[in-house]
Amino acid sequence: MSIAEALNDVRARLSAAALAAGRDPASVKLIAVSKLQPAAAVREAYAEGQRDFGENYVQELVQKAEELRDLPLLRWHLIGHLQRNKARLVVPLVSMVHTVDTAELALELSKRFASVADGRLPVLVEVSIAGEEQKHGVAPGDLAELLDRIEALPSLALAGLMCVPPFTEDPSAARPFFDELARLRQLHGGPRRLPELSMGMTHDLEQAVGAGATCVRIGTAIFGARAPKS
Repeated sequence: MSIAEALNDVRARLSAAALAAGRDPASVKLIAVSKLQPAAAVREAYAEGQRDFGENYVQELVQKAEELRDLPLLRWHLIGHLQRNKARLVVPLVSMVHTVDTAELALELSKRFASVADGRLPVLVEVSIAGEEQKHGVAPGDLAELLDRIEALPSLALAGLMCVPPFTEDPSAARPFFDELARLRQLHGGPRRLPELSMGMTHDLEQAVGAGATCVRIGTAIFGARAPKS
């Protein structure tokens, strides 16, 4: 299947999921996860009207951004863990960082963004929704303090929450975690304060949209299986 055909299939899935949940399909943004894919694949998806792309690894993002700098409407999203010492590489390139999980990282992003641009960089707070030790994210009990710290920074715009639930073969098993992220949003100010919910991937996008996702991060269903990271 070509990338164009795969994109059409994913868009149809998203539209059907949104309509089934009584939502406007336009309220869900598709982020094409292009990690470990060649720049040519991003270019092909861009030619089919895709504009938002997610990268997990900073060096790969930097390289692709350079290769694809001729695509003026391309928007990069950093969706992987970000170390503070790499914030300076990310802020000139991305339209949003999905994985802020400490006040120290937020402060570094704010400082670095202020040095290269006016305005504010939109960020999401990654929540450790299941408390898995191998995954990053702020504990739900510490979320309120981190949200307040981000809002106090002059060059960041608090845009919402993000999560990566435990992987399961049964997509419906992810739904309680998505519902929990939506509950946390309501607890901490609702959509007015936290408009975005970044959650859902290839196998569970329907469950995420049903729970209120505004951004879904889809890789395999668009680009196929990834090569192993060297």
